[in-house]
Amino acid sequence: MRRHAPLDSIPADARSAAIALGNFDGVHRGHQAVIASARAHSAHLGVALFRPHPRRFFQPDAPPFRLQTESQRERALAALGVKDLFEIGFNAGLAKRSDEEFARELLHDRLGVSHVSVGVDYRFGRGRMGDAARLRSLGERYGFSVEAVEAVKGGGARYSSTAVRAALAAGDMSKAASILSRPWAIEGMVQRGFQRGRGFGFATANVPLGEYARPRLGIYAVRVIMDGASLPGVASVGVNPTVGALPAPLLEAHVFDFDAELYGKTIEVEMITFLRDEAHFADIEALKTQMADDAAKARAIFA
Repeated sequence: MRRHAPLDSIPADARSAAIALGNFDGVHRGHQAVIASARAHSAHLGVALFRPHPRRFFQPDAPPFRLQTESQRERALAALGVKDLFEIGFNAGLAKRSDEEFARELLHDRLGVSHVSVGVDYRFGRGRMGDAARLRSLGERYGFSVEAVEAVKGGGARYSSTAVRAALAAGDMSKAASILSRPWAIEGMVQRGFQRGRGFGFATANVPLGEYARPRLGIYAVRVIMDGASLPGVASVGVNPTVGALPAPLLEAHVFDFDAELYGKTIEVEMITFLRDEAHFADIEALKTQMADDAAKARAIFA
């Protein structure tokens, strides 16, 4: 998959694509339906998305909310057969464009698209002035077709990034995975910590949460993906209240039966099952006993 950054020139062979247009944070089942719609119109499949995410532009102080890193999203899109990823720089100038200016200058002039698929509730242009019907009429004017894809539902509820975030906040990893079509995973570079876990017999790979939406704080059964291997383990997402509260929640993953050095390595941790809430223990011995119990429960899940 080729990635075209906001200021890149678009090569001739990347034009005339059928594109899915949106934010695609999570690339969940609803997003996948929009992408499948675009794929049905052309073998030359593209995705156009905004960078930074519009929410971060309009709400710079909003709490972390992302479901994926850029690299995770790119891998998910490539797996769906996307050939060209077009990044649209979201800035004050774009926010002021009318719906027609967006269609003409971005979709027609810059990308030269042949087709655009969007979710049925898609809005665009200054003040969200345009909707899917308006995009269809503009497409007729500027030479591209448009399809508005109905929301995908499961269990009577609409699949959405908001629904994934709600599931994560509740610790319902099965629901999050059902919406995403895969386990939710945190990716990042392992940083050096205080190495307290090593002294307890539970060495951990510590990964900052960064812009990720915060899941329910507590203990999880996890799978750690690194160097092409998927290894079972147990992880904490929290601030370590017993041994000295951290300034921000941290992912601390312990890989079963593994003792290689991981500092500086990028890993991906799939959050499989929530085991219990984060808790404060009276002393280190009580914490060690609970950690052993957590590990036993996680091993049983993977047995």
